Amino acid sequence: MSSVAAQLANVVDNTRKLLNLCASLQEENDMLRLEVQSLKVAFDTSNDKNKQLEEKLKALAVARSLEEGQVDKTVINEKILDTKQKINDFVREIDRCIELLR
Repeated sequence: MSSVAAQLANVVDNTRKLLNLCASLQEENDMLRLEVQSLKVAFDTSNDKNKQLEEKLKALAVARSLEEGQVDKTVINEKILDTKQKINDFVREIDRCIELLR
């Protein structure tokens, strides 16, 4: 009879240990979910900052192309075409951003 009681006590003890392990694993899982969420926010913020910097770089390139002196008509025409292309790229990017906001 004591053997059955010992086995039952062992089962109860193992069940208690499993429940404790389950609770601690659930806490760890919750912490990891929070960390993932935090990393996603940081990633999105970094992406937004990167996009802003790319836009500033494009704007700077346009400004520099407009500021450079006149060398000859072909160079000027090429720069005008390049600037028009950059402006068109900006407009497309703005359109994509507007579309994403909808």
